[in-house]
Amino acid sequence: MTTHRRASRLANLLGTLVLSLVACQANAFSGSLRVEGGDDEMEAMLSQASLVLAAEAEGTTNPQDILAAAQADYGRLVGALYDAGYFGPIVRILIDGQEAAALPPLTRLPAVKKVRILINPGSKFKFGRADVGPLAQGTVLPENFRPGKTAKTGAIRDAALAAVDGWRNIGHAKADVSNQQITARHAASELDVTLAIAPGPLVRFGRTNVSGESAVKESRIREIAGIPRKEVFDAAVLEAAAKRLRGTGTFSSVTLREGDLNPDDSMDIALAVTDAKPRRFGFGAELHSSEGVMLSAFWLHRNFLGGAERFRVDGAVSGITGNADDLDYSISVSLTRPATITPETDLFIRASLEQLSEPTYFSQQADVTVGFERTVSDTLTTEVGIGYRYSDVRDDLGNRTFSHLTLPLALTWDRRSDTLNPRDGTFLRFEAMPYAGLGGSASGGRIYGDLRGYKAVGETEKLVLAARLQLGSIVGSSIADTPPDLLFHSGGSGTVRGHSYQSLGISSGGNDTGGRSFIGIAGEARLDFTDTLGGVAFYDAGYIGANSFHDDTGGWHSGAGLGLRYQTGIGPIRLDVATPLSGESSGVQLYLGIGQAF
Repeated sequence: MTTHRRASRLANLLGTLVLSLVACQANAFSGSLRVEGGDDEMEAMLSQASLVLAAEAEGTTNPQDILAAAQADYGRLVGALYDAGYFGPIVRILIDGQEAAALPPLTRLPAVKKVRILINPGSKFKFGRADVGPLAQGTVLPENFRPGKTAKTGAIRDAALAAVDGWRNIGHAKADVSNQQITARHAASELDVTLAIAPGPLVRFGRTNVSGESAVKESRIREIAGIPRKEVFDAAVLEAAAKRLRGTGTFSSVTLREGDLNPDDSMDIALAVTDAKPRRFGFGAELHSSEGVMLSAFWLHRNFLGGAERFRVDGAVSGITGNADDLDYSISVSLTRPATITPETDLFIRASLEQLSEPTYFSQQADVTVGFERTVSDTLTTEVGIGYRYSDVRDDLGNRTFSHLTLPLALTWDRRSDTLNPRDGTFLRFEAMPYAGLGGSASGGRIYGDLRGYKAVGETEKLVLAARLQLGSIVGSSIADTPPDLLFHSGGSGTVRGHSYQSLGISSGGNDTGGRSFIGIAGEARLDFTDTLGGVAFYDAGYIGANSFHDDTGGWHSGAGLGLRYQTGIGPIRLDVATPLSGESSGVQLYLGIGQAF
């Protein structure tokens, strides 16, 4: 009996569900849109703007919701037609034969069966007059805001913004549109537009008022922002200030707001910040068939001394095979203080201890550097420092120690479209490190340059051509008098794929070492198969010479191969298979990593 009752209840529940689904289907309405004399592109544009058609797609059945969508559609569709240059449209929206605009908003409708949208766009208008002024010197108006051009509301907005920005760019922070006259002449299908601009007074920066609960000292927030009080207003200054604050990594949000004018025509800036979590750590692990396990970790404090200083500790160990001499390890610490000397200049202190067990040498070394990094522009940064490095090495030339005072210099010019997966642009990194020998060590200098270029080709831009040129030179010190880690090798994923890591160096009298000159050439053709999957064909070549510059005494090797790329949020996962084309080799090489090869 109990089983029978349960079966009966289940049948009633299923019946109710079926009836509800049938009722919903019966209450669903159909919507249609027709444009008189319009093309498919216009119809698609208006269909996308329609709330009625969106409600139909979502399965809306409530009559009041459908009525609200229909009455809102008049303004949306007319606005879309204005944006396309049609200023005399006729829009009709019929709900079961009744004009939606004629129905009171609170009308109690029965179930809605059909909604028809009928549109006559009329003629496309052109600008008859297109006047805006006064304009600041050097203001460039958009090309589509000209007499004879298609009259679009977007062009009017762009012209107004350009005129206002022109005044703001020379210090008139409160410039605005004071008056506008827009007249549609339907007989001629022309639109006359006159925009009056009120430049307002020349404005200077006032106080920077900091708000928000932050562990960073207010004085340091102002220093990093670097908004110069009493100087003429410049919107670019505010953009740079926000970028510097965000660039510290200390703040999760940064907001700058312009205030009202003070009696002396100065303007205060309201600066609000929210702190990010001050501490962060991470770790990683990799397995290499030839080098064993590699483990790495870091710890970061974003506000170490209360002035948005970044303190970071990094550690890594690899070659864990049981033999201490085969072990590679490093530990480094760094402290970066933003806005030192100038808002664009960061002070850094870096120190490291490292053991390297490389194919041609074994080295234990320490290094400490103090310097400054300056952001010159959005694409250009420079770096200068002074440091000390000590190394104790063992190689084919014997056991030696090196002690040097260094002056590292660097310039980075980055105009890539994307740092993780560039499709266009260029990248240049130039490094020069003069070193003065101490305690009998030789003096000299190391020079290195890395130039890369990217270009997407074809209409779909699915193919990207990438090229790289690396140049290196040791001057002033001989091979025997230069720390081995400063000498150059070729081979591996960073230079020539298809050859073993650091397989190309200098061999003389049975001694294998690195060289004093280096040339690296790489080219790739990257093709997207889908949005996430792509392939690459590549060719690499490398040169190592015993002298400071390329000559006939050096040697070349090369390799080529194919690869796959799988796009992720942290860059593409890279799988390359390469074979040697010239030079001594150890067979086909496989490379797996994150990010493009260059």
